[in-house]
Amino acid sequence: MYAIVEIAGQQFKVAKDQKVFVHRLPEAEGEKVHFSNVMLLEDGKNITIGAPAIEGATVEAKVIKHFKGDKVIVFKKKRRKGYRVKNGHRQYLSEIVIEGIVASGAKAPAKKAATKAAKPAEAKPAAAKKAATKAAKPAEAKPAAAKKAAPKATEDLSSKTVAELKEMAKAKGVEGISTMKKADLIAALS
Repeated sequence: MYAIVEIAGQQFKVAKDQKVFVHRLPEAEGEKVHFSNVMLLEDGKNITIGAPAIEGATVEAKVIKHFKGDKVIVFKKKRRKGYRVKNGHRQYLSEIVIEGIVASGAKAPAKKAATKAAKPAEAKPAAAKKAATKAAKPAEAKPAAAKKAAPKATEDLSSKTVAELKEMAKAKGVEGISTMKKADLIAALS
């Protein structure tokens, strides 16, 4: 069993009893740490992928020690210019050992998918009722549809690029589009 988990801003592929060197953690040496941002779990043949993380899944680890890594030399030079700069850097690290991977949330995405599949089946009778009311009262349905169409137009405009908005403004005859920003273009087209 292995997992891909985010630890201190980096993603690691970890397994039980594995030692990992990560950026310095705030916990003291000997303390246990739980990482809940698990991206992927593999248990034999079953692979669970989170979107973006798997709910309920955690990786348990223990901080063994804090230390500074090896020195990294950063040397810059421009030939024939007399420019030479040498810098060194030692990264603060923590050594942790993975004590266990808890996959209790691995089945949660399957439950969500089942509930999503059940909701459209329940929504069909409601859609049939809406269609029946629209057929009975077509005059009332038109203003509501017009009100709903206006917000969709603004949503569509915000998803377009500046170049597309400029072309639309040009077609409408809006002047001064070359100096307008995206927000100004959307306001002019609305």
